[in-house]
Amino acid sequence: MREEVEFDADGTTLRGTLHLPEGTGPFPAVVLTHGFGAVKEQYTDVIADSLAAEGFAALLYDHPNFGASDGLPRQEVDPWAQIDGYRHAVTYLHTRADVAHDRIGVFGTSYSGGHVLVVGAIDRRVKAVYAQVPVISGGTSLSRFISSEALQGVREMFAQDRLARFRGAEPGLIPLITEDPGAMAALADRETYAWYQTIEPERLATWRNEVTVRSVELLSGYEPADYIARISPTPLLMVVAQHDILTHSDLAFAAYERALHPKRLVTLPGGHFVVYNKEFANTQALAAEFFREHLGG
Repeated sequence: MREEVEFDADGTTLRGTLHLPEGTGPFPAVVLTHGFGAVKEQYTDVIADSLAAEGFAALLYDHPNFGASDGLPRQEVDPWAQIDGYRHAVTYLHTRADVAHDRIGVFGTSYSGGHVLVVGAIDRRVKAVYAQVPVISGGTSLSRFISSEALQGVREMFAQDRLARFRGAEPGLIPLITEDPGAMAALADRETYAWYQTIEPERLATWRNEVTVRSVELLSGYEPADYIARISPTPLLMVVAQHDILTHSDLAFAAYERALHPKRLVTLPGGHFVVYNKEFANTQALAAEFFREHLGG
């Protein structure tokens, strides 16, 4: 069963769906949401359904400024607001009689895969952390996509956007993805563009191919791996694609070595988006198994 829900996040209403198993509960629960510039219908709803089928209450919602959720400026990807969103979602679950308040986990993928590393480190209400193909270092990833010479111009764009917004202008926007490899975009790689072409149009009804310029600036200063050693004693499962060129496999492997036990690493063949296509059934099974072990079922 899917229940439409909304909850307050410091004055911003976040909206989504609570996917409930059969029965009366209280159920162990998992909070999950999507990646950079995405919306909840981009297959995270399938993951939520699969968790509900395994006996978990799965709370799925759109990040602030995206999709069905409120928040301004629209299309601004603020990692810290999104991290707070996870924490407000956990608080919302604590208000529900059909949720076991001491058995709540978090699921993150790509950008939100980095978020759950932070949430798990700073919020002890969270009892299990699942992070797949996570962003590890926004600054390092950005420097690998942009040459040193071009990075100077990008930083100038950040400064000009800040000045314009200070003077009252609307936030600058750039495409999230692009067909032209030489064009400006937040995610300008071919792999991301190709994956978006496989998504059914109805799943992109609330998606917009744009993010604010500041979204990329905020990415450049985002370092979730700084928190990874503080997740313990909360259990961590990290799922890494062996040839991930978007969030970078080597960064994930190095971060995993810094995590303390209890922890588990699963590697999958292929690139970043394998967790949503060829290995999609496998990752759903991994998540269910992990949360069943640490949250009960």
